[in-house]
Amino acid sequence: MDVPLREIRAPGKRRPLRITPKSMSVLLVLIEQAGRVVSRDALMAEVWPDTLPTNDVVTQAITQLRKAFDDERGNPRYIETIAKNGYRLLAPVEWIYSQGAEEAQAEDARWADPSRTTSKYPAIAPADPTEPLAPVPFPATSLPRGNWRSMAAVVGTVAVLVSALLTWALVRGGDVTRSVDEQSTPSISHGLRSERPYRLITSMPGFELAPTLSPDAGMVAYVAIPEGQRGTSIMVQTTEQTQPRLLTRPPEGADDSAPAWSPDGRWVAFIRIAGNACSIRVVTPNARGEHEVGTCDYRSPPTFDWMPDGNGLLFGGMQGDRGSLGLRLLDLDSGSWRELPYDHDSDDLDSSPRYSPDGKWIVFVRNAPLGDFWRIPAAGGKTERLSRLRADVKGWDWLPQGDALVFSVMIDGNYRMFRLDAGSGEVRSMGLDDAQSPVTAPARRAMAFVQRRPYFGLYRVALGQPGAGSVHVVEPLFASTSRDLLPTIAPDGHQLAFISDRSGANGLWWGDLSQPDTLRMMSGVRPGSRYAPAWSADSQRLLVTGVDGGNRSILQEVTPASGRVARLDLPEPDPLQAQYTPDPNRLLVLSANSDGHPALRLYDRSQKPWRSLARIGGVSNFKVDAGRRRILFTRLTEGGLWQADLDLTAASVTRIDEAEPTSDRYRLWAVAPDGEVRYVEQLQGCAASLRQILPAGPDAPTSCMDQTRRSAINGFSLGGPRGDVAYVALIEWDGADIGYMELPEEPKAFVPGWIN
Repeated sequence: MDVPLREIRAPGKRRPLRITPKSMSVLLVLIEQAGRVVSRDALMAEVWPDTLPTNDVVTQAITQLRKAFDDERGNPRYIETIAKNGYRLLAPVEWIYSQGAEEAQAEDARWADPSRTTSKYPAIAPADPTEPLAPVPFPATSLPRGNWRSMAAVVGTVAVLVSALLTWALVRGGDVTRSVDEQSTPSISHGLRSERPYRLITSMPGFELAPTLSPDAGMVAYVAIPEGQRGTSIMVQTTEQTQPRLLTRPPEGADDSAPAWSPDGRWVAFIRIAGNACSIRVVTPNARGEHEVGTCDYRSPPTFDWMPDGNGLLFGGMQGDRGSLGLRLLDLDSGSWRELPYDHDSDDLDSSPRYSPDGKWIVFVRNAPLGDFWRIPAAGGKTERLSRLRADVKGWDWLPQGDALVFSVMIDGNYRMFRLDAGSGEVRSMGLDDAQSPVTAPARRAMAFVQRRPYFGLYRVALGQPGAGSVHVVEPLFASTSRDLLPTIAPDGHQLAFISDRSGANGLWWGDLSQPDTLRMMSGVRPGSRYAPAWSADSQRLLVTGVDGGNRSILQEVTPASGRVARLDLPEPDPLQAQYTPDPNRLLVLSANSDGHPALRLYDRSQKPWRSLARIGGVSNFKVDAGRRRILFTRLTEGGLWQADLDLTAASVTRIDEAEPTSDRYRLWAVAPDGEVRYVEQLQGCAASLRQILPAGPDAPTSCMDQTRRSAINGFSLGGPRGDVAYVALIEWDGADIGYMELPEEPKAFVPGWIN
C-alpha cells in the first residue's frame, strides 16, 4: 500500500486501486493495532472525530478495503470481522522506507529491542493467542507520536530527502553517484508523493463519468453504475472526496446520463433513456424533486447547456428527418421549443453548446470528429470560427475568466487537455494526459474532469448458431499489456493488422495468425485510431491514414510482407479513411473540406495529380462491398445506413436502413464477405452484442460475444465465408475517476502549438 497516493496493489491485480481518504484512515488505524480487535466506536472516534456520521460509514470503508485487497469475507486473509466487537487486521505489516540497507537493519534492531523506550512509533506487542479477543479503546485525543499520521509524515519526509539526494547526484555527475553506491544504495519508497496538480475525488471500482460542478465548486454530480444496479445513475458528492449518494433512481432497464448543474445551483438537468424513449429531466440536488421537461431522440441523445437565467436549456446535436436541426432552445416553464437564428446548414452537426460566462456568446463544436469551435452571439446571428483543429473533441468548457476554453482531444490514441484562447486562436497544452470531459465552476477557479485510460485486447470470436444454446469460442490474439485496437483481418483469413501503443506510441502492427512469431510493427507509420486500415483484395497491401512528422494528416500504402511504406499524394488534405475498390487504379477516400465538412471522394490514381471522379458529402464512415459492387456508408448528421454504386453516382444513393447504425456509433458495423451487415451494441445483459442489421427482419441473428466486456467503439472486422468469425477489441481493464484541481490565474508550463 502507498500511503500518500492511497493506492493498494493486491496480489494478482494488474493495477493498484485508489481508496478514499477515510478508508485509508481506517486501514492505518487497523495497522497501528495490528492483530488486535478494534471496535466500530473506536474507529469512528479516531477517523470521524467531532462529527456525527451514520453507522454505515465504517461498513462502507471496510467494504472498499476488502474489494481493494480482493478479500473474501467468508474466508478473509486481510481483515476479519469479529461479530458485535469490531475488526482485526490479519496480515503481517512491514513499513518500507527510503534509507540505506545498513540504516534499515539498525532500525529493525531498534524495533526488535523490547527495552527501547523512545522510537518513531510505539512498540506493539504481538497478540497472545490465548488472550480473549476484545475491543481496544482509543484515547480521546491522538497520541503525541506513534499514530498513523506520523507514519505518513515520515514517509513523506523521507521521500523529499530522497528527491533532493537524487537531484544533487544528477547535478554533480558520476563521482557523486559512485560515492553514494559505495556507502549504500538508496531504495525508492512507495511513499513518494505525486506532483500532479490535481487530486482524484472518486475511487469507487468502475466508472465515474460526465462530471458537472455546482456554481461554487463545492459539489460534483456525475454518472456511475451503483452497486447492484445494471443501469447508470446520477451520483452527487462534495469535491473533498466524500461518500457519494444517489441523485437519481432510474427504473429497471433505464439509464441516466449527461448531468448539468443550473446556474443558481437549484437543479441538475439530465437525460434518461429507457428502451426507445428519451426524456429530458431535472432534479433538485437533494433528490426530492424530479420531473420531465422535454423529450428527445434515443438514437442520437442531444448535448445541452443551461441558459444564463436558468429558465431554459440550449440544445445541440439534435437530428431530424433531413439532417441536423441546429441549436434549439427549450423553455422550461412552457415546454416549448424554438430555433436559434444563426448561419446553419442541415449538413452541419453543431453540438456541445456553452454560453460564455458573461452570457454574450454561445460557443459550440461543429462537425466532429473533424471538430472545430465556432461562436455566435447569444441571441443568434453570424457564425465565427475560433479554431482550426479538426480534432476529435471529448468535452470542453469555458475557463472562468471567459476569454479562453479548456478542451480535451485525442492525440496518438490518448486524450489530452488543452487551452484555446478565444481571441487569438492560440492552443496550449495543459500538461494533463488521459484527461477528458473538463468542466469548470463559474464562481470559483476550479475544474473537474475524467481521468481514464482503458486497455483493450484483441480477440477472435468464432460465432455459434444464434439462440440460447449457442456456443462461442473466444480466443485471445497477440496478447499484450497495452491498448490494441482496430483488428482488421485480410481477405486470406490469415493476416491481421491492428493499431497498438505497445511500443509506447500508436503504431501499425501486422502478424500472421498461424505464425505468432511473425508479429512486428511497421516502421515509418504513425496511424490514427479513428478508422481501421483497409486491405487490398489480394491481401498484399494496406491503406493507412495517420500523420507525418509535422503532425499533418497523410495517407500511406503499406506492403507488410516487405515492410515497404509509400506516402500517397492526395489532392485534398486531412484524409480520415481510405479503401480499395475492385479497380486497383481507383481509391475511395474520406477527407475534409476547408470548412470541416467530411466528404467521400472517388479518385483515379492512374494519372498525376490524381483526378477526383465523384463525391458524396456528409459521410462519417464507409465500407466497400465488392461482391455486390456497392458502397455502404453512414452520415454525420443522421442515423441509418445508405448505399451507392462504385461510381458514387447521385442517382444510386439510397437509404437502406432508417435507424441503425445510430449517428454516435457510426463505426460499430462491418460487412461480411457474403454482404451481410453486422452491428455491435452494448446492452444491459450483454456488454458486446453482435446483431445482423442487413438483411433485417424478425429472425435476424443476434450473438452475445461477451457478457461483461464491452468492445472498443472504433470498429471491428468479420472473417470467414459467411462472416461467422469476428475480430474485435474487448476491454481488458477500464476505470474512470473524477479529478479535481484549482486553476491558476494563468496556466503554467504551457507549450504553444497548433493541433493538426
